Amino acid sequence: MSLEGKGFFIWTIRDCEAGDPENIAAVAKQAGLQHVLIKIADGVYAYNKDRNNDRDLVPPVVEALRAQDISVWGWHYIYGNHPISEANLAAERVKELGLDGYVIDAEIEFEQPGKTNAAQRYIDRLRTELPTLPLALSSFRFPSFHPRFPWSVFLEKIDFNMPQVYWEQAHNPAVQLTRVVKEFKNLNPVRQVIPTGPAYKAGGWAPTVSDTSEFLNTCKSLKFTGANFFSWDECRDYLLPVWSSIADYQWNQAPVTTDFAHLLIAALNTHDPASILSLYLPDAVHINFARTVQGSEAIRGWYNTFF
Repeated sequence: MSLEGKGFFIWTIRDCEAGDPENIAAVAKQAGLQHVLIKIADGVYAYNKDRNNDRDLVPPVVEALRAQDISVWGWHYIYGNHPISEANLAAERVKELGLDGYVIDAEIEFEQPGKTNAAQRYIDRLRTELPTLPLALSSFRFPSFHPRFPWSVFLEKIDFNMPQVYWEQAHNPAVQLTRVVKEFKNLNPVRQVIPTGPAYKAGGWAPTVSDTSEFLNTCKSLKFTGANFFSWDECRDYLLPVWSSIADYQWNQAPVTTDFAHLLIAALNTHDPASILSLYLPDAVHINFARTVQGSEAIRGWYNTFF
């Protein structure tokens, strides 16, 4: 069981190649994608269905992608308000669509009080209904920023950890990926990481072609079997140079080594303490020529003075 190569998330089928299944598959094949992840549900409602006649738009896209030997997964944003119903819908959609895997998109709602129990009920039911299907978790990139999220509940019963490594308002994907790996190694159980990078605009910010190449090169250096991007819808509409850089990237090429020294130098050159701090664990000790400081805020203060 593996999830390999380059992939892309699809949010709304109609916003991708005008919703034409054959064009979606042809573009995916031309871009060298090995997996595509389609939104199949939102909470307790099926997604990517025609509201006028309830026609399911997903099956023809799955069929067209499969004809190009591209793995097809479904993804589902869950809220935890009706965990059993969400799990039942997930199982129903996966079975009727014959998908290769399923991605749980669980985010801020699961930091609310009482949601750990909801997460447990959801994942238990899901695994009962889908005992052998590969499952992945798509959520926050830095667990240290989200201590109330029920990480262990989800990680216990999934196969792949698919953190959303969105370096918004920055341009340091290598630094952030390295921190992702460090932080998730401290959680139990440890799952194989398949990171998701940004392919969208956020206000005046957008990932650059250079960012995208650095992200993919670092994924290879860190020996990830695959990586993907969110989302096809926005990237093809607004960031065609980024799409082209992803399409042109040869996943099977020799990895570009990015060791810690290079990451530190790159972060120092930004003169941005936040970029440097992403290389440190929250309780790290920094030893310098003058004194020793510990903890993120103390280290941030030292670098602010240094710069």
